[in-house]
Amino acid sequence: MSSPTLLELQGVGVRFGGLKAVDALSFSVAPAQVVGLIGPNGAGKTTAFNLITGVYRPTEGHIRFDGREITGWAPHRIARAGIFRTFQTIRLFQGQSVLNNVLAGLHLRTRQQWWQGLLATPAQRREEGALREQVLQLLRRLRLDDVAQHDVASLPYGVQRRVELARALIAEPSLLILDEPAAGLNDQESAELNRTILAVREQGISVLLVEHDMNVVMNVTDHIVCINFGRKIAEGAPEHIRNHPDVIEAYLGKDDDDEEAQQSVTPTAGEAA
Repeated sequence: MSSPTLLELQGVGVRFGGLKAVDALSFSVAPAQVVGLIGPNGAGKTTAFNLITGVYRPTEGHIRFDGREITGWAPHRIARAGIFRTFQTIRLFQGQSVLNNVLAGLHLRTRQQWWQGLLATPAQRREEGALREQVLQLLRRLRLDDVAQHDVASLPYGVQRRVELARALIAEPSLLILDEPAAGLNDQESAELNRTILAVREQGISVLLVEHDMNVVMNVTDHIVCINFGRKIAEGAPEHIRNHPDVIEAYLGKDDDDEEAQQSVTPTAGEAA
């Protein structure tokens, strides 16, 4: 029996003037599944993410999440429904601690009103204490507890990436969207990212990621969708995608027999999952 669908795109497209940035894109993400959205630069991957998260409104097609039509919803409404994302460039609050940055991800889960915070009512203090403990538990799971009080600006780039991931996870999303999470990471940090993504999946959270590092993509994804010029050109399991001639051509041109082309979509041996 096939898994139920968490996210579904059906014929989704968007135009910017005469440019069709995404064209009739269809794919789905199942619960507790890691799906990679890949393609060469300018293929429309980030635009697809912006359509899913409400930054752009589709000019055609439908987007459904958890059984509901969310096409054209505002970003805050989509976040409340359970879709959170990170971005290509880190967007942390510089000058603030790791703890405070992750606490900021709880703004959609707080129940107390702003005036209760000003008055520091008992209910507000209880809620704040419970949420703070949840953040500390998450930081321990992501091995960030030892830097909880550090200014994020003082931390290595790879650690800042994990802080951003923690801020998204604390909101308890059903779907986590990662836009090039391995960008700027060294091999050790990429291996740590792999372990974190797999741990997120084990918690029952689906992950949709755009990533150029094929060592990350091939090691963590259950399913891959490849697009070029806004259109889907291939879809399937990692083993299928790494040898797909259309994928190789999209990345390196028409010389399908070139060993370099094959290696570009094939991770090196011994990469940590």
